[in-house]
Amino acid sequence: MTGKANFKINLGLYVTEKRPDGFHNLETVFYPVDSVCDTIEIVSAKEMIFRMDGGDFATDAEKNLCVKAFRLLQEKYHLPDTHIRLDKKIPSGAGLGGGSSDAATVLKMTNELFNLQISNSLLKKYASSLGSDVAFFIDNVPSYATGKGEILTIIDVDLSGKVISVFKPEVSVSTAEAYAHVTPLSGRPSLQKLIKEPVAKWKYLIVNDFEKSVFPVFPILSEVKKKYYELGADYAAMSGSGSALFAIADFPIHLHPYFSGIDL
Repeated sequence: MTGKANFKINLGLYVTEKRPDGFHNLETVFYPVDSVCDTIEIVSAKEMIFRMDGGDFATDAEKNLCVKAFRLLQEKYHLPDTHIRLDKKIPSGAGLGGGSSDAATVLKMTNELFNLQISNSLLKKYASSLGSDVAFFIDNVPSYATGKGEILTIIDVDLSGKVISVFKPEVSVSTAEAYAHVTPLSGRPSLQKLIKEPVAKWKYLIVNDFEKSVFPVFPILSEVKKKYYELGADYAAMSGSGSALFAIADFPIHLHPYFSGIDL
């Protein structure tokens, strides 16, 4: 069985408070994008073998989210081993949720491959145990997210007629470092309300809190965002904790001629 794992962008990201457990509560809108996808193949086997083509090779396959996702269902439903092959196209260290998407795709594929008939609501509970944004990729539709990113409400975001361009510069941002330097702030107008405003107004209303702390460390990211606006973007922002940035416009915007990196 073969499946595709797409990525997401964050339409705004507010870090609202630090939790007693050391994590942070946030508010964001996850939006799925399928311009680039990872490909995952799963087949039944007598022993577990994991192979990844492209991306950063893990020294221990058991630490990969694809394997963790399969192991979770294997233990609960007494499944045989499998061969899992991951063809990695979504860059890591980008704030695009590629690893989370891979994990959610493995959960859904395993459910189908072994006819487990697990409901989406239960799959999302399993997904949340693997990572904060894994559950989003189960339904994989625009969603307003709170908590650590696992409390999801499906919302209607109208981007009809718009083109989403995504650029990954040749730098990567550590999620842990990004959270370590972000300043939580509560009491702002809800993104669930602001996202209903016209896209052209978002640049004045919606922010990603990580930009304030990440941009000074990686000035190239600020330059990329500025260039997106110079080239006609209605809205441009960093996705997640970076380092990928995206633009929403009436036409595609390619940044590769201006900066080192990849357009997705």
